[in-house]
Amino acid sequence: MSNVTVIDAKRGLRPRSAPGDAEVAARLAALQEKAAGRDAHGLLELALVEEFAGKTAVVSSFGGGVGGVVEAGHRHDPNTPILLLNTGKLFGETLRYRDRLQDELGLGDVRSLAPSLEERQKKDPEGTLWSRDVDACCDFRKTIPLTRALEPFQAQVTGRKRFQTRERADMLAVEYFEGRYRFNPLWQWDLHQLEAFTERNKLPRHPLVEDGYPSIGCMPCTRRVQAGEDYRAGRWSGLDKDECGIHLTDGGGI
Repeated sequence: MSNVTVIDAKRGLRPRSAPGDAEVAARLAALQEKAAGRDAHGLLELALVEEFAGKTAVVSSFGGGVGGVVEAGHRHDPNTPILLLNTGKLFGETLRYRDRLQDELGLGDVRSLAPSLEERQKKDPEGTLWSRDVDACCDFRKTIPLTRALEPFQAQVTGRKRFQTRERADMLAVEYFEGRYRFNPLWQWDLHQLEAFTERNKLPRHPLVEDGYPSIGCMPCTRRVQAGEDYRAGRWSGLDKDECGIHLTDGGGI
C-alpha cells in the first residue's frame, strides 16, 4: 500500500506517502495475526515483551476506566513509560488518583506531558481557549505534546474500548497510527469487565466515578452523566465531539 493515514493539526485525516509502507503493512498484518484470540494480558505481552520491548509507551488519561491497562501493563514491566497529558485543566482528583496508582502499583516511569510556557502564552494566555475553540484547545494541550513525547517509541498502548464512542466502535486490537504500532488490549471490554477487573485486583477507583463521572477528561469539558445517558455523554456535552484527537481510529492504519 502506498499511503499511511495520519492526522493533521485540525485532526482531519489525510494520506502521507512514506518509505517502507509495504513493510509496515506486512508487519501490521503479522501482528494482527499474532494478536488474534489473545486476551488483554496476551496483547500486552505481545507489545511489551515479544515485539517492542523497551520501545513502547502506555498512553493513559488516569480517568475512570484506566486501571485495567495500567495494572496489567505493570505486571509485564513496572518501568514501562506511562504518558499522562497534564493539560492544566485536569481535575485535582485525577492528579491525586495518578499519584495513588503510582504509589500502590509501584509504577516506575510516569511522565506528565504539557504544552510549553511559550505555547500557552502564545495560544491561550488567559486559559479560556476551551470556551471559544475546543478543538484548538485539545490540539495544543493534548495532540501536540503527545505527538512530541511519542517520537522515540515504536509502539504505544492505549486503554480505548469499542463501547465508548462511535469513533472507537471499529477499532482493532492492533493498528498503525502516525508512524507507530498501536495496541488496544481492552478493545473488547465492557463496563462489566472493567468493574470485575477492578474488584478482582482490588484496584483503587477514581474518586469522581461514584460521583457521576464515568468518563473523565478536563474540568471545563466534563460534566456529570445523568441516569440513562450514554457513558461519555458528559464529555464535550452539547457538541458534536467525542474524541480529543489523540486516539482517532482510521480502520487499522494503512
